[in-house]
Amino acid sequence: MKEIKTVYFISYAKLPNNTSAGALLDYIGLGLYIDYQSGMIEDVAITLLTDEAKLYLKDLMVGFNLHERPLDELVQRIEFHYHGMSQKAIIVVLKAVYERYCHWKKENPTI
Repeated sequence: MKEIKTVYFISYAKLPNNTSAGALLDYIGLGLYIDYQSGMIEDVAITLLTDEAKLYLKDLMVGFNLHERPLDELVQRIEFHYHGMSQKAIIVVLKAVYERYCHWKKENPTI
């Protein structure tokens, strides 16, 4: 059986009402597949309306190492590159996922 070295964390944040996604979805979900040994984000799942936005945000996040670099660097990357109306909600949900991951790491220090 293949050893799985990733964990999946997902969180949600309210979308602004003045966006298409906010009118239809109310909330944004962001899931990160994280290699718990290296801290590398290996994949991203995000609930946005356009495939282009999903792919672009995925390109911004995949390969970012949460163990070696501060989350603020990833937040700044998103702020600089992604200018959709849901930018603030994406950052809020990213921080929530990161907090859940850090809490899990503290509870599982031998992993």
